[in-house]
Amino acid sequence: MWTTSHTGTTTASPAAVWAMIEALHSGTKIGPESDTFELHGPFAVGTTLTVTPQGQDPMESTITHVEPERVYADVTVYGDITLAFRHDLAPLPGGGTTVTHTLVIDGAGSDSVAPELGPQISADFPAALAELFAAAEHGAPLTDSSESPAAVAPAEA
Repeated sequence: MWTTSHTGTTTASPAAVWAMIEALHSGTKIGPESDTFELHGPFAVGTTLTVTPQGQDPMESTITHVEPERVYADVTVYGDITLAFRHDLAPLPGGGTTVTHTLVIDGAGSDSVAPELGPQISADFPAALAELFAAAEHGAPLTDSSESPAAVAPAEA
């Protein structure tokens, strides 16, 4: 098993961040760097979605956890390798939200492929969180590529 996480904070509320996570995973691009998602049913556990990372082939994922304003997770299976993605949201005492984006690669053979594959997949986590936070802080997806993502206070987990 291999795992990595990236954590950042935003002034946006958990509700605003959640709204952008749900919008993104339901097919709305929240910014110019967003991956493309096509939901095949309700935004709920067990629903499949097609994820197309920029410049890559589509892959099928299944939603595994939905707890509004707290947790979103999905899993992608490639043969004997499982890619589990998770967003954990936590409200900050003075307002705002901390979000941790985690990737776990598991399964037979993961020890040999994950050290190379994991960093390739997770390299965009900081930019993805910045785009998520910018959209949440604006209260809407960023459709103009000239709008820059809001400042993100990263902290490696």
